[in-house]
Amino acid sequence: MRVLCAFPEAMPSSNSRPPACLAPVALFLALLLHLSLSSQAGDRRPLPVDRAPGLKEKTLILLDVSTKNPVRTVNENFLSLQLDPSIIHDGWLDFLSSKRLVTLARGLSPAFLRFGGKRTDFLQFQNLRNPAKSRGGPGPDYYLKNYEDDIVRSDVALDKQKGCKIAQHPDVMLELQREKAAQMHLVLLKEQFSNTYSNLILTARSLDKLYNFADCSGLHLIFALNALRRNPNNSWNSSSALSLLKYSASKKYNISWELGNEPNNYRTMHGRAVNGSQLGKDYIQLKSLLQPIRIYSRASLYGPNIGRPRKNVIALLDGFMKVAGSTVDAVTWQHCYIDGRVVKVMDFLKTRLLDTLSDQIRKIQKVVNTYTPGKKIWLEGVVTTSAGGTNNLSDSYAAGFLWLNTLGMLANQGIDVVIRHSFFDHGYNHLVDQNFNPLPDYWLSLLYKRLIGPKVLAVHVAGLQRKPRPGRVIRDKLRIYAHCTNHHNHNYVRGSITLFIINLHRSRKKIKLAGTLRDKLVHQYLLQPYGQEGLKSKSVQLNGQPLTMVDDGTLPELKPRPLRAGRTLVIPPVTMGFYVVKNVNALACRYR
Repeated sequence: MRVLCAFPEAMPSSNSRPPACLAPVALFLALLLHLSLSSQAGDRRPLPVDRAPGLKEKTLILLDVSTKNPVRTVNENFLSLQLDPSIIHDGWLDFLSSKRLVTLARGLSPAFLRFGGKRTDFLQFQNLRNPAKSRGGPGPDYYLKNYEDDIVRSDVALDKQKGCKIAQHPDVMLELQREKAAQMHLVLLKEQFSNTYSNLILTARSLDKLYNFADCSGLHLIFALNALRRNPNNSWNSSSALSLLKYSASKKYNISWELGNEPNNYRTMHGRAVNGSQLGKDYIQLKSLLQPIRIYSRASLYGPNIGRPRKNVIALLDGFMKVAGSTVDAVTWQHCYIDGRVVKVMDFLKTRLLDTLSDQIRKIQKVVNTYTPGKKIWLEGVVTTSAGGTNNLSDSYAAGFLWLNTLGMLANQGIDVVIRHSFFDHGYNHLVDQNFNPLPDYWLSLLYKRLIGPKVLAVHVAGLQRKPRPGRVIRDKLRIYAHCTNHHNHNYVRGSITLFIINLHRSRKKIKLAGTLRDKLVHQYLLQPYGQEGLKSKSVQLNGQPLTMVDDGTLPELKPRPLRAGRTLVIPPVTMGFYVVKNVNALACRYR
């Protein structure tokens, strides 16, 4: 802005006033001085500026996918599930026959169902049939009398059914169970924080219910046996395990096996350490127990299910692989992202946190490939937050960014299976809550199962990275993964490609499909939070429509939003979604 001012020909005297038109100039100079001082004092808030009309076009991202050959092929059961033995303690195991729960689990099949967790090594099998005599726990008189009688009556009714045993539990019975679970939740948390666990009794009837749930849901059961039962010479005491094996064989249960859970923590949990070499010998002993049992002579065996690969854990894995690397069908480990006691909603959006898993994968792969090159590696028991999770965070939409990125990163780096802890139990890391309602991560997992196939494709982008600054690490807030579309999905012909995209930016991003993807019809499945809670919401919407189970207890149809061929994909800020590119005729995707 120009300021016009007419000055008199003669200079004014020292006591004369300045021209009135100099007032705006003086005010402008004062404002500049104020802004300069504020900047020196640390006020870094940017001033609003008008951008050039063509500047926004620089954010356009060009995306193409290699369609000739997959870079990886993962297991058909890549996304799998876990149940924690705590469901015996809090009583939820008796409700695994619920029609609604079976329907939700069936939606995520095919998958493995691992029965294991912190309490695996305190689990003892007893061949008992009457659950009322073997169950304890807090509760008022009406609880112990009426509730236990209801369970027995329910068991009698289930025994009369043939094939899958499905129950429709009365609301009153479920409400009583939720009361019991709430009381037991405090007990379980106390055990977890003190790292001292009480023994759990798994009865024959409880094992029947567990297997019935897995079988009816289309899940393959993996049972983790107690490895902390030790002889005086520190070798594994297999007596309880042998009893369980014989019982499950007599029932012809198709089960795979593990031994122990996070053996690197045995010293703090039990006061007795087990090194990798001894654990390897224990696995060889378990293999020798399985071989004479006809139904389990070729059963799969997985382990050692170590914790985070720190120095001592890597040493344990190294000793295990030397002795029993060829004994197991896949090497397993666990991962937890955040301490659940201090987590905040913005933690789930930190790219540094999303990338922590990558370094762990490399450490595990290095040891495994040293002894058994090409051996499959599984990530078991992955959780977003420790200590049972945090209410309104671990079970919210925000936690989905970690979960979806975990799925993409693991498949890209060649991990064969990832097992989510947990499908349903106490705490807040689960996929289904105690009202049998699916949480945001369940819907995310359901979309993944419906749309994503096992073949991983290489993604090529242009315009994604900004110019790096000295000493600054560039971490992608826009993450793009590509797979062949699930060939079991009959809505799409073979040769289609599914992208899943995470946008952590606070602004929308535009993606232009190029190369083999150019001018193809796209189906959008955009998942966003539903309700006033925003990122903390426990409800989600798909393409603007809220996702809930149908009134008859079935899963809803996941309807896509067709996008016009050649249209630029617009990814809203802080969201995630799936995009099926139809009729690409990708060579890598045309055959299994």
